[in-house]
Amino acid sequence: MRYNFYSRVLSRQWNVYQGLNLPKRCPTTYKYFHASAKRSAIKPFMLADIGEGIKECEIIQWFVEPEARVEEWDKLCEVQSDKASVEITSRFSGVIKKLHYEAGDMAQVGKALLDIDIQGEIEQEGADAVEGSSAGNDSKAQPVEKSPMEYKVDVPGASQPAAETRPSPSTPKGKHAALATPAVRHLTKELDVNILDVTGTGKDGRVLKEDVHQFAKQRDRAPSTTQEPFVAANGGPQKEYATSLTPVQQQMFKVMTKSLAIPQFLYTDEIDFTKLSQVRDRINKQLASSPVNGVAKLSYLPFIIKAVSLTLNRYPILNARLDIDPTSQKPILTMRPQHDIGIAMDTPTGLLVPVLKHAQSTSTLLTITQSLTNLQSLASSSTLTSSHLSGGTITISNIGNIGGTYLSPIIVDSQLAILGIGKLRTIPAFDAHGNVIPKQVINFSWSADHRVIDGATMARAAEMVRGYIEDPETMLLHMK
Repeated sequence: MRYNFYSRVLSRQWNVYQGLNLPKRCPTTYKYFHASAKRSAIKPFMLADIGEGIKECEIIQWFVEPEARVEEWDKLCEVQSDKASVEITSRFSGVIKKLHYEAGDMAQVGKALLDIDIQGEIEQEGADAVEGSSAGNDSKAQPVEKSPMEYKVDVPGASQPAAETRPSPSTPKGKHAALATPAVRHLTKELDVNILDVTGTGKDGRVLKEDVHQFAKQRDRAPSTTQEPFVAANGGPQKEYATSLTPVQQQMFKVMTKSLAIPQFLYTDEIDFTKLSQVRDRINKQLASSPVNGVAKLSYLPFIIKAVSLTLNRYPILNARLDIDPTSQKPILTMRPQHDIGIAMDTPTGLLVPVLKHAQSTSTLLTITQSLTNLQSLASSSTLTSSHLSGGTITISNIGNIGGTYLSPIIVDSQLAILGIGKLRTIPAFDAHGNVIPKQVINFSWSADHRVIDGATMARAAEMVRGYIEDPETMLLHMK
């Protein structure tokens, strides 16, 4: 009988045994050879660049834990960058060996997030099956000494050896509980609730705001086993405590610190919205009875965005960027033909500025409204991505929908101007005949980079915006 071996030495040795009429048994090295499992391949999983110049991200939550089995494209963790939260997925199949960061830590781009054994799917049963087959083919063979790795001691009540323990493919503890939006996580911090203790009722076990409130109510009703700190009956002074900045606050800190280097001036004016209000009311009556592409109502913001975009065609310097020439080290202006207008929004996670792209080519007010609605929906659900939050060329801050008549907006780094919008007010005014009439007005506050934009240029641009707002028919003439 001819046997095939993986080694010439073993084959030659076996033939010698056959020629000498020795017992037909394979050398013990044969068994060691087949019982040897493939070596594990521990591979570090690097945090790739997820945005424009982002150097670090905060680990919001992990979806895996050490010894957990993952497949390609499975979610590993959620990170919060300077601009948005992003879910990181696995590029490999294997077993998680080590997490390099805890939730709340800042992970560096280009550094390892975790270690993964990409050969972790290799099962030892394959080797055992080969050994069993070999034993069946030679039932009369002499006993072969087993390697230490094959010994099994069956002791009742005793735990199995570590070598027999394999990562469970089931969901890691707390995975579904951690599936929550930043708004829900912010609520858990406010109510001092551990999200892993909350049973989620949303899709795939996602924790909802209602779940957090319900958990907090049940916890507050339960008798406390810890002694509450003494609070003075007269409401005396409490102790100060330190708290970390949220990712959004950290980004505000960085951006506003850079803005301190910009010498900016403020230009404010009062805009008459009376005529535009009448036009808008007529349009909204028509949309209320016959919505167009899902739009049933127009706000003032689409009109303002269109007026600003038309003005940028005449004063492109407001849309430019101030750079330093790498060769001469002198300041230069980069003119940007695309009007990517950032819209400041108040979101559950704080102030974010998603960008309405290509406003100069947006033909109608309905299209602008649809884009704004989409951005507002993403902002409310905390699902804005880096692409939604990057590339702005000028910013509009509509703080008036919350309150405030006048404001002093601060220019964002890489931009030269910003418009702040106050609240709508009705004031008494005089018509051409001296009669007192009601007038609806909003104060516009412009901030501009005084290094390259002078007051006269800013005033002329602001007057053009005023003209479009106070006489909306002229704005409609420029729409495609």
